[in-house]
Amino acid sequence: MIAEVEEKADELVRAAEALYLDGLQFIPDGYFHYSIIRRQERIYVLRITYLGG
Repeated sequence: MIAEVEEKADELVRAAEALYLDGLQFIPDGYFHYSIIRRQERIYVLRITYLGG
């Protein structure tokens, strides 16, 4: 699960430069909420929800 979140976070970093993102990302066994702070050039994962699987 952690590896999946890290992989998606890496994708978000690349996409954040070109797109507006909504703060929710789905992964195979759940989803996570994040916040983009452009001024700090950071994406913070705020909450991970594991749905089992």
